[in-house]
Amino acid sequence: MMDINDLKGISTVFVMIAFLGVCWWAYSPSRKKQFEEAANAPFADEVDPQATPVEPEGDNEKGQEKL
Repeated sequence: MMDINDLKGISTVFVMIAFLGVCWWAYSPSRKKQFEEAANAPFADEVDPQATPVEPEGDNEKGQEKL
């Protein structure tokens, strides 16, 4: 008959297999491109400051026109 220690042993083995499965999934070479794209997603909408120059708003003081 099974007691609580058998259940603990089985659950430990199950969790270890699940952990190794997640590690294998995360570090598999086929996922590298997907994870690199996800890592750079927060920077996707940034504008390159050298490509489109933006003038500061404080340069046009006292209503003077730009030349």
